[in-house]
Amino acid sequence: MKANRKLAPNEQSMEILNCCAGSFNVVTTSHIQGGLNEKIVRQALDLIQSRHPRLNSRIVGNLDSLRFVFGAAKIPLRVVYKQEIEQWQEVACEEVNQPIESHKGLVRAVLIIFSEEKRNYLITTLHHAISDGLSTVQLHSEILNYCHKIAVNKIEDNISTLLPLPPIKKLMPKSMQGITAPIKGCLLLLRLQLKLLWYRPKTLIFEKFVPIKLRRCAMLHKKLNQETTTQLLENCRKNKTTVQGALCAAMLLAVAKKIKTNDKASLNLSCSSYVDLRKRLKSTISHEDLGVLASAITTFHTLGANTSFWDLARDVREKLKINLETEDIFSYVLMTMKIYSYALSRPHKAPVTVGLTNIGQINIPSEYGLFKLEEISFTVSQAVFGGVFNAAVTTYQGRMLLNFMFSEPSISQDTMETLVNDVISLIIDACYR
Repeated sequence: MKANRKLAPNEQSMEILNCCAGSFNVVTTSHIQGGLNEKIVRQALDLIQSRHPRLNSRIVGNLDSLRFVFGAAKIPLRVVYKQEIEQWQEVACEEVNQPIESHKGLVRAVLIIFSEEKRNYLITTLHHAISDGLSTVQLHSEILNYCHKIAVNKIEDNISTLLPLPPIKKLMPKSMQGITAPIKGCLLLLRLQLKLLWYRPKTLIFEKFVPIKLRRCAMLHKKLNQETTTQLLENCRKNKTTVQGALCAAMLLAVAKKIKTNDKASLNLSCSSYVDLRKRLKSTISHEDLGVLASAITTFHTLGANTSFWDLARDVREKLKINLETEDIFSYVLMTMKIYSYALSRPHKAPVTVGLTNIGQINIPSEYGLFKLEEISFTVSQAVFGGVFNAAVTTYQGRMLLNFMFSEPSISQDTMETLVNDVISLIIDACYR
């Protein structure tokens, strides 16, 4: 069975975090008009499970010898009844803090039903070893397509099954295939360590320290309307930067405002930006393929007394551009186990100041016959990483959706609300001032 194989190092690290750090899974939420019901969603989940081998897989073995094995339990579907639309956030927070029982399966779903409205929220939780933000968003589009076909009784008799992706190393360029690849990985770790020693980046102070097992991931949801989203895109182009650069700048400046004690002193901070690898792999990856096909780049920034929003945004962009032209994005994936092991060995330290995963403009339909997708966003549990200011961002139908994640109690709800409000204010100022 081609679906059976040993987990790659980046996949192993995700399972270790799922088992040992409370949760580290990808939670994706769709806001849907049209009145879905449990029967339709149940059938749609059965169909996608038969189509995607990894949705019909589980993980077995000890932490040092983990394997994907084909043959999982039916995707669990929980139905929740709520009164207020905003209550979807409560359910999403429940999901992001609940580990996946990976020995049974690697996905679960929740359908939120509102008694007086023909609208629903569909939430899926996928193991991070088989998914990232982009692949889970695409999966929701596939689920809704099946929901429509089921509702009008037009489902196909024969649904093709996709092939599971091989370990990501086999998809990397030839330069990362040989015996020099581990050496390149070790050199990356050495450079990162030297930069940490040189910059000594500041992070948010732990307001309260508890062991990793007692931490909880909380979330604040924000959105920018179409006008502000469009204006942000235009201003990023005018100022020769990217949306990633602008969002990172806003988050870094918000943290600087919180922790800076001397307005005239400079402040060193770090930023982790997540990068999609699909276009950088040697094999073409279908938009339907599920997998963790992302890397991360850590950049270091010195904020002076007069550092402006756009100067910092350009600095982020330039440093990301330089890193993207190297093989470090592949080395990071190969060294994921060592990177996360190092972070877990220092539970009292925040690994970076801020972290941002922005999957940009989502190009999936909004209309699915009887059903309409109004909004879609995702988040990744960050309970393990205390003291880090995180965000997951999507842009859909011209509006930007931002989920800010944080580990409680290292960061309190009050502190997070202040940080998030400062970020939104900085973005709006940058758009209209």
